[in-house]
Amino acid sequence: MPSSSRPTSRRAALLEFAILGLLHDGALHGYELRKRLTTALGIFRALSYGSLYPALRNLVEAGFIHETSEPAGTSSLGTAKRPRITYELTADGKEHFQDLVAASGPDAWDDDDFDVRFAFFSRTEAQVRLRILEGRRSRLEERLANVREASIRNRERMDSYTLALQQHGEERAEREVRWLEELISAERRAALDPGPAAYDTPVAPPEQTHTSQTQPSQTQPNNKE
Repeated sequence: MPSSSRPTSRRAALLEFAILGLLHDGALHGYELRKRLTTALGIFRALSYGSLYPALRNLVEAGFIHETSEPAGTSSLGTAKRPRITYELTADGKEHFQDLVAASGPDAWDDDDFDVRFAFFSRTEAQVRLRILEGRRSRLEERLANVREASIRNRERMDSYTLALQQHGEERAEREVRWLEELISAERRAALDPGPAAYDTPVAPPEQTHTSQTQPSQTQPNNKE
């Protein structure tokens, strides 16, 4: 059975979730895993091996992944190469990942958490996707209301640059709210008619938002595999 050790921070927990999600499709070397974390999931773009390998060790110790060392071989100079290690999900790891994607509490619609959760929506149950999207929309609507209130209250004291930044934040939140509403509508259509036509209308991510940086190539929700 896996150990009960838990990550010490939300970001560490998010990193472990992302690792499990990427390994769900097959085994990866540490280099390839880091590459996918930094390119496909933008919030990890500054991820160092000093952060990645402790997370991998924790998952190995917990019994959620196991590592296999490949033969080292030799370089063109005849010196021994360092063996490459491949990481793969265990049965407990797959079960743990399914437990994680089934969660839909308030953390799931915070900025970084939402981006990573959305990247793995194809492995998330439809009703959980909908709860997360609705929670994210509510969070953005609240943020938008606060931005508008601050803009009205402080407009006379703002210089042109601060005002432009305020307007940019308001427009960005508005775009993401509209995008979320389209996604929610698509999820609700799919619930009534789960056929492929439910997602015929393309749903593109909003520009210049956290989500647009971390979006997978397929921006429409999928039914769970």
